[in-house]
Amino acid sequence: MKLLSIPRAFLVAFSLLAPLCGAPAAATPEEKLAALGHKLPTPNVPVANYVPAVRTGSLVFLAGHVPRDAAGKVIAGKVGRDATEKDAADAARTTALALLATLKREIGDLSKVKRIVRVGGFVNATEDFKGHPQVLNGCSDLLVAVFGDRGRHARAAVGMGSLPLGAVVEVEMIVEVE
Repeated sequence: MKLLSIPRAFLVAFSLLAPLCGAPAAATPEEKLAALGHKLPTPNVPVANYVPAVRTGSLVFLAGHVPRDAAGKVIAGKVGRDATEKDAADAARTTALALLATLKREIGDLSKVKRIVRVGGFVNATEDFKGHPQVLNGCSDLLVAVFGDRGRHARAAVGMGSLPLGAVVEVEMIVEVE
């Protein structure tokens, strides 16, 4: 039996359109992540004098996270020189998973998310690179695929001359929770 390889973009689109077509949708954010082929990583320990999450009232402010590979090594480089726009978008998606892992550790259950309020994204890029929004779509698309309309958020996507640990992206997030 031959197994088909389904492109990630199709899986994301299906997860967004399935409820409209009457197809069964995954019940929890964790089930949606699994359906998309993702697993939350172990949250990282801060590398400086800060905490990874602060909750005040119904808002959780998540500190900037950088992408790490499966071995825990920072995904580093400068977009336009060492990394492509697609590489950086993949790193932004990986960073979104790290943010969700930290959020889950803070609130206990991702089903408590009422709304992703804001995402701030920083792209380590060459001076002439212009695709910052497309890079951050790696993060934003995952959040919408997991949370639907509750995942739609305000966002900033800016270019930087460098980032901590040489990371290709850094992403921070504000989330409203129950």
